[in-house]
Amino acid sequence: MRRIAFIFPGQGAQYIGMGQDFYNQIPVCKQVMEDAGNITGLDIPKLCFTENEKLNITEYTQIAMLAVSAAILEALKQEGINSCANAGLSLGEYGAIISSGVMSAADAFAVVRKRGIYMQEAVPAGGAMAAVLGMDAEKIEEICADTAGIVSVANYNCPGQIVITGETDAVKKAGDTLTKEGAKRILPLKVSGPFHSSLLKNAGEKLAEILADTKIHDPIVPYVSNVTAEYVTQGSQVKDLLVRQVYSPVKWQQSVEKMIETGIDTFIEIGAGKTLSGFVRKINRNVTMMNIENIEDFQKVTQKLKG
Repeated sequence: MRRIAFIFPGQGAQYIGMGQDFYNQIPVCKQVMEDAGNITGLDIPKLCFTENEKLNITEYTQIAMLAVSAAILEALKQEGINSCANAGLSLGEYGAIISSGVMSAADAFAVVRKRGIYMQEAVPAGGAMAAVLGMDAEKIEEICADTAGIVSVANYNCPGQIVITGETDAVKKAGDTLTKEGAKRILPLKVSGPFHSSLLKNAGEKLAEILADTKIHDPIVPYVSNVTAEYVTQGSQVKDLLVRQVYSPVKWQQSVEKMIETGIDTFIEIGAGKTLSGFVRKINRNVTMMNIENIEDFQKVTQKLKG
């Protein structure tokens, strides 16, 4: 008997056309995406399917990505495929929260629309992020701590890939030092701000006000928090963790390791791209990894799991 975890991608995996075949071919998916549009006042299908500049702007990216993941999730559940655990990277944690029954999809859409706006507004001039390849976490943390200005770890993605975030000058200085100390490569990321840094604390505080009025339930299925890399088992833990998640490092590698440690042997990435699939394979090659971003993937996965 497989022990399945659903995992949900974060910002950066979006592309024009994501989710379109689900929208066109599976009625429940169309309904989920229409619901997301009605709740947020946005034309989600237009945002996802037609050439536009907005899809790569944080305040629109986040709700578009979540709508697609939530639609595919609903299609899977309609096929009777469920998970034993859930997790998502950054924004993707909201997909995990929907899957775990912690928040209704409608409430998650409303919260994520605001989250995207607050994160966009909070972005200071002169923020940056960069991926550090081929260096261990402790050394990166040490160099960030010794660098003048604001720079810290944003994402522990997988062995050999850690992302740093902060003020542009500080990120560059840290990158130069990391290169001298033996990092294989420093890759500046095309992002609109220094996400998961203390510079985003204001966005987290604003999000807290929205979450205060949002109905939260105890998880039906446990999910793993980005902030702690531990299972969330009580609804009372959720709001504080989601606020802190905006300006805290994403412990993705540790989250995957936690799920494997507790018996998860199959991961299904739900939504745009295959970024998380790549990370999971680098974390542990002994688990089964599948991803669903189009109808063909969906059919293959459902046949494999039901066959």
